[in-house]
Amino acid sequence: MASLRIEGGRALSGRVAVEGNKNSALPLIAACLLTDQPCELSNVPRIRDVDVLLDLIVNLGARVEGRGTGTLRIQCAEVNGDRPDPVLVGRLRGSVLLLGPLLARRGSARLAQPGGDFPARRTIVTHLEALTALGARPLDEPGHAMHAPDGLKGASFYLDEASVTGTETALLAAAAAEGPSEIRHAAMEPHVVELCEFLQDMGAGIDGAGSSTIRIQPPPRLGGATHRLAGDYIEAGSWGVVAAITNGEIEVTGARSIDLEVIAAPLKRMNLDCSCDDDRLVVRPSSLHAVRRITTGLWPGFPSDLVSLVTVLATQADGRTLVHDWLYELRLFALEQMSAMRADLFLCDPHRIIVSGPSRLRGRALDSRDLRSGMALIAAALAAEGESRVTPLETVERGYASLIERLRSLGAQVDREN
Repeated sequence: MASLRIEGGRALSGRVAVEGNKNSALPLIAACLLTDQPCELSNVPRIRDVDVLLDLIVNLGARVEGRGTGTLRIQCAEVNGDRPDPVLVGRLRGSVLLLGPLLARRGSARLAQPGGDFPARRTIVTHLEALTALGARPLDEPGHAMHAPDGLKGASFYLDEASVTGTETALLAAAAAEGPSEIRHAAMEPHVVELCEFLQDMGAGIDGAGSSTIRIQPPPRLGGATHRLAGDYIEAGSWGVVAAITNGEIEVTGARSIDLEVIAAPLKRMNLDCSCDDDRLVVRPSSLHAVRRITTGLWPGFPSDLVSLVTVLATQADGRTLVHDWLYELRLFALEQMSAMRADLFLCDPHRIIVSGPSRLRGRALDSRDLRSGMALIAAALAAEGESRVTPLETVERGYASLIERLRSLGAQVDREN
């Protein structure tokens, strides 16, 4: 495992261009398995999670060109198995997105327990129920094994929760099913809309993308498609918090203003001097004030993926803030270790934390237990006095490309230690 050594206490300034949305890249890559025709994706983020998914589909028979670049050409003329590599599956929660394409192309799918952040607490029950509604049946085997003895059939069904990957799993299967489908209580996030757009380019008829009810009319045969991914607004927000917590000035480009305003709204309530127009997020030095409550929500609510970062930012705000992430348990637990950095935190329960500030943070060794809290701890270390080490660095590199190079370009003093 590698560590990131950080010498904190420096205001970071400069420009950062974000790559394509990580949460769009994974379902779009999975969608390429629905057709035997070539597909091309551009502005793909060069991150570890994408690399793992590419390894998975290559092992299933896909041909991938352009690895290591932002443009991928993918063709899966034949799918030579229904059991993705269990070791790779154990590294990536997004591997669940292979279930629908495998059922469509092979008639069966045998998936080990997906890994990623908090695998034991983030179930895929909603995903499996959607596939069952579309004609898949469970197999009495370890892991998540299903077959579709009569093929996937279009259906009208209600999702138990508005799960993003659950909605994407349902979309991937419904686009290759026989007959129309209607998904109710669907997730509305921009990356769900982007998958709908890609499936439309492949020939599916889709109505209601971006709403809670999506209707799908599959074509006789899905074809190849070309698509450029929209910029990652979560990554953009992360760099905005890095600027704010170090009292620096950073301009972030590449993400759409309409997505950025969801992130900027609570930051402005904290008196952060920021703007998000012309597809740019600009953050300037500010005197931060606490707000009574910051609560995550389903889109267009404040994203749970940024709750760790905004919690760290609240340690530098004057006053007391309650941060409430009602969606995920355990995401806030990783931030308890900031108490040893002199942060004033009180963890009420798995979903709520009270932050009192401002605090002069002190560097220390930190454990990046999941992707988003790992980036939040890096932000804390950048603001802290003295030296910190964040380990393992690979956890954060799952979602942030060229992390060390970008930090250095902004003036951070950081080194990778193996």
